This record gives sequence, C-alpha cells and structure tokens, in this order.
Amino acid sequence: MIKAVIFDLDNTLVDFFYMKNQAVDAAIKGMIESGLKVSHDEAKKEIFDIYEKQGYEYQEVLNQFIISVYGSINYKILAAGIVSYRIAKEKSLLTYPNVGKTLIAISKMGLKLGLITDAPSREAWTRLYTVGLHNIFDQVVTSDDTKQFKPSAAPFNLILKYFQISSNESIMVGDWPERDLEGAKNVGMKTAFAKYGASSDTNGSEIADITLNDISEIITYIKSQNSK
Repeated sequence: MIKAVIFDLDNTLVDFFYMKNQAVDAAIKGMIESGLKVSHDEAKKEIFDIYEKQGYEYQEVLNQFIISVYGSINYKILAAGIVSYRIAKEKSLLTYPNVGKTLIAISKMGLKLGLITDAPSREAWTRLYTVGLHNIFDQVVTSDDTKQFKPSAAPFNLILKYFQISSNESIMVGDWPERDLEGAKNVGMKTAFAKYGASSDTNGSEIADITLNDISEIITYIKSQNSK
C-alpha cells in the first residue's frame, strides 16, 4: 500500500529549464543594453558552458562570465544582468499543468507528500514560494540536509525516516532516471517517470513502475495499487 508520494522538484513540478533559458536570455539582453560587446548567442553558449561545469545552481555564473570577457568585473554590466535575470526568473518559473490540483488530491487521500531535491535549501524554498507550493508538503529534503545528491540513498532514507514508513510503502516521482528513479529503486521505493518534464532523449520508462505523460495520472496508479 502506498502511504507517501515523494516528488522531485525541477522538471517534475516546475519547468526549470524553461525558466533558466528565459532568465539567461533576459540577463544577456540586459547586459548588452548596458554595454556588453558580445553577441547574444556567444554569451549564452559561454554562460551555459559555465553552468555545465559548475552546476545549474551556481550563483556566480554572471561574475565568471564577465571576468572571462573583461578580465575583471564590470559592475554596471553585472548589475544589469542580475536584475534582468531575477525579473525574468520570477515571471517564467511555472508549474506543469495539473500540479496543484494533483498535490491537493493526494493530500485529501490521506497520503503523506514529500519532496526530494538536489537544489540547496534557499533555492528550493524560493521556487516553492514563487509557485505557491510552500505549504503543501509534509516534508522537504534538500541537498543541504544530507550533503549528498541523488542517486545516493541518503536523501531517500532520510525522508522515509521522517515519515516512519517502509520503502515499499512509497513512490518517487521524477524526471531523471539515473538520479530520481534508480536512487529510489535502490532503496526499495516504487517509481514514476515524469516523462512530461524529461528531456527528449531520456527514457525512464524502462526502469519505472509507471510512466506519466501528465502528473495527474499518478492518482489513478495510486488508487489501483491501494485497492489491491
């Protein structure tokens, strides 16, 4: 019987890559308007190269980019990039269709709602507040809580400990097969592949117990499992 449903955050509940693209585009536009002498395409490639090396939560990406261009920080250009990034981030951070009503439906079923994210606590909670999901979860585990990232067993075991349930009484919903799904399966959890948020070249259907084309489909699966 499923007693807890645990979600990944980025690209499972919120469209992280859409937000990141919109925010970076806005930052570059703002920097160019403030005097940056680099083409938009060249700047975007270099900024995303930095993200690939440092991680997508890297807070000094614009600093590093500007230093690579000028050899030191031009604070006028940096400020333009930061402000433009933040404004666009607020506007473009959106949940996928049916996220809110699905989470509410799960809660009304009397099940525990959990969240496991590799994002640091500040960034995770900022995103949750931005999209109005900050009060819905019974427990949130971030990378700051365990100092380890999925697929490490640590975050999965920690949330199971909080809920005081066995691993087979929970299901993990995520878009990243190698981290969300394999990490959960390794500790004995059921898994749901959030295909709607995954990159086009990712196939988690092979290892997941269920593939979701829409987040609301998890409700039917839970009911079928709990009626057995």
